[in-house]
Amino acid sequence: MRNFLKVPNILSSIQKSADKPVAKPALSGRARAWKVLAVLIALALSSILLACVIGSVALPFSDVVNAISGLMQGTTSSMATTLVELRFGRALSAFVTGASLTLAGVMMQALLRNPLAEPYVLGVSGGAAVGALGALLLFSAAWMVDVAAFCGAIVIAMLLYVLARRDLRGASNPDGSAPLLLLTGVILASGCSALVALMLSIAPENRLRGMVFWMIGDLSGTQFRWLPWIVLAGAMLFATRAARAINVMALHADAASTLGINVGLFRRGLFLCSALLTASAVSNAGSIGFVGLIVPHACRFMLGPDHRLLLPASALVGGAFLVLADTLARTIIAPQQLPVGVITAIIGVPVFLLQLHQLRKR
Repeated sequence: MRNFLKVPNILSSIQKSADKPVAKPALSGRARAWKVLAVLIALALSSILLACVIGSVALPFSDVVNAISGLMQGTTSSMATTLVELRFGRALSAFVTGASLTLAGVMMQALLRNPLAEPYVLGVSGGAAVGALGALLLFSAAWMVDVAAFCGAIVIAMLLYVLARRDLRGASNPDGSAPLLLLTGVILASGCSALVALMLSIAPENRLRGMVFWMIGDLSGTQFRWLPWIVLAGAMLFATRAARAINVMALHADAASTLGINVGLFRRGLFLCSALLTASAVSNAGSIGFVGLIVPHACRFMLGPDHRLLLPASALVGGAFLVLADTLARTIIAPQQLPVGVITAIIGVPVFLLQLHQLRKR
C-alpha cells in the first residue's frame, strides 16, 4: 500500500524532470576547429590590411580598401601601385615566410620527437646562407641570390638524406626518435656556419651590410613570388592528409607501425616538406629566427596537441605574427627600417622563457 502511494510522487518527479530545459550539447571537435580557423583567417587578413595602412606615411583605411578592390578589378592608380610594390607585396611575402617557418617547425618537432626542434636545426638554413652569401660576395643580381639560397638549402637537404637515411627509413630507436638525423644536421649546420664566417671575414665593406642583414632576416625589397606559395600549398596538403598519422607517431612509433602506417615513407615526407618549406622561406627573407619555435609552442599550449587543428592554425598564426613583426620593424624608427629578425628575437626570447616556466609549473 505504501509503495502504491509512492507512485504519484514518482510520476510527478518524472514530469518535473521532463519539463526542465534540455542542455544543449557541447560543440563537436570539428565545429570547434572550424570556428578557430575562421577566427585565425580573420586575424591573418586583418594583419595584412593593417600592414597596408601603417607605415612611414599612414594611409586612410577607406583608400586602402578601395585600392585593393581596384586591384582585384584590374584598375590601377598611384595608390594601388604603391600598395603592390611596397606594402601589399611585402605583407604577402611576410605572411608566406612566417607560415612556412611555423609549419616546418611543427613538422620538425614531430619528425624528431623533440619540442625544441625548429626549422634551422638540421642545417638546411645553413646551406641557404652559404649559397646566398656566396652570391652576394660575387656581386650577383637579386634573383641570383634567391636561386643560390634555395639551391644551397636543397644540397644540404640531399646530403642529410644520404647520411641519415637509416633514420628517415624508420629504422631508428623504438621510441621513434631520430638521433642520427639530429646529430648529422647539427654537424652540417656547424660546417655551414664556418663557411659563413669565412665569407663574412673576406667580404668587401660595401657588401658586408647587406650580408649581415640577410643573416639576421630582412624583408625589405621583397616582392610577391609564386614559388613560396606553391611550396606552402603542397606542404599544407600533405600535412592535412598526414595529421592523423602524426598524432599516432606522437604517441609511439611502434603503435604507428602496428596500425599500418608506413613509418619510413611518412618520415621521408615530413623531412622533404620541412626542408622545402625552410628553403623557400630562407631564400625569400633570410634567416629569421624564433618563428618556427615560438609559434608552434604557443598554438599547442592554446589549442592542444591535435595536429589536425594544430598544423593549419600554426601556419595562420605564424604568418600573421611575421606580418605584424615586419610592420613594427619598418615603423618603429621610421623612416629607417630594422631587420625583422631583430623584432622576432626580441619578442621570441621572453615569450619562450615564459612558456618554459609555465610548462615547468604544469
